Amino acid sequence: MNTVNKDFFEGLKGLELASGIELPVLIEKIKQGVLKAVKRDYPDTQSVRIDIDPDSCEFGMCLIKTVVEGEPEDPANEISLDEARAIDKDCVVGGVCEIPLSPAKFGRVAASSAKQSIRSDLRQFERDRLVAQYKDKEHEIVSATVQKVEPGTGNAILLIDKDEIYFPRGEQLPGEELKAGDIIRVYVVGVVNPDKKPSVKVSRTHRDFVRRLFELEVPEIYDGTVEIKGISREPGARSKVAVLSHNPDVDALGACIGPKRSRINAIASQIGGEKIDLILYSEDDAEFIASALSPAEVRSVELAKDGTKYAKIIVPPNQLSLAIGNKGQNAKLAARLTGYKIDITTTAAAEAEAKEAGEADKAGEADEAETPKAQPEEVPVDGD
Repeated sequence: MNTVNKDFFEGLKGLELASGIELPVLIEKIKQGVLKAVKRDYPDTQSVRIDIDPDSCEFGMCLIKTVVEGEPEDPANEISLDEARAIDKDCVVGGVCEIPLSPAKFGRVAASSAKQSIRSDLRQFERDRLVAQYKDKEHEIVSATVQKVEPGTGNAILLIDKDEIYFPRGEQLPGEELKAGDIIRVYVVGVVNPDKKPSVKVSRTHRDFVRRLFELEVPEIYDGTVEIKGISREPGARSKVAVLSHNPDVDALGACIGPKRSRINAIASQIGGEKIDLILYSEDDAEFIASALSPAEVRSVELAKDGTKYAKIIVPPNQLSLAIGNKGQNAKLAARLTGYKIDITTTAAAEAEAKEAGEADKAGEADEAETPKAQPEEVPVDGD
């Protein structure tokens, strides 16, 4: 094997290992690069043959011209018999003559051209691979290793299946301090910009991260016996999860909590100790809203009579702050979970309001009684 061929095929094997692109694909790219290089020097030549055989380590190229009698009219594609026989003594008129080209010359030019083509293809290959690989992982939880954390910003680079995935601070749990080497679980939201410059979006703040954790920890949810009907979440602080059992013999809340709170504690530990309120879902909106305001005690729920998603909640005075929650968090989460706009008031305030309304009604009745009623006009009757 000559030195040119040896170096070429060793480089080709190295490129295969580095790029992950199969050898036949690389060879085809090299051939295209060689063809471009040859065409630059022989623009009018119509027939070029390129041989790249990794098994025999043969790398050769040649121009193919038709053998003609006398002086060729198309020198780019024809060759005289005398010239042809100087190359191959068996050439005959009407046949073809293969004119070898230097692999050393065109190989270097082709390699440069091929590298550019391969770089472009590698980017496309990487895009296609990333989209295909993470399409299967979309909406799932995967394990990731923290590779590094940017000082100041807190943005991190995760390693997932040898892929470096950008993990912005906004998708991390509030107060979470990651460090290189940590192994964490993240939710794969999906692939962003799949047709241009795709990137994988992962999150620990997404509400479906909690949903998937429940599916992993609670067999009854995984097999469909218990269904998660809705989730509202303030990442790192509190989540409300509405559940419903499709089997009368299975307690939805008990299944999610687990023996000695093992399941709910395991889920909470994955999200930084975030509080989780389990809510029993009900088709009765008033009942569901009352449950959603847990842990507060609700005295009554009045739904808007006009069919709008509005509910007036009455709670005992000592339950008002609990129902509203810190910075209104409990009420906000309940509103998101149920889809209702919620107005919370106390029993005392409701009674005072009712009293005022009653007094206003009485005052209205009194005013009406004091106002003289209009007398019917007398209609004259004509006598005959």
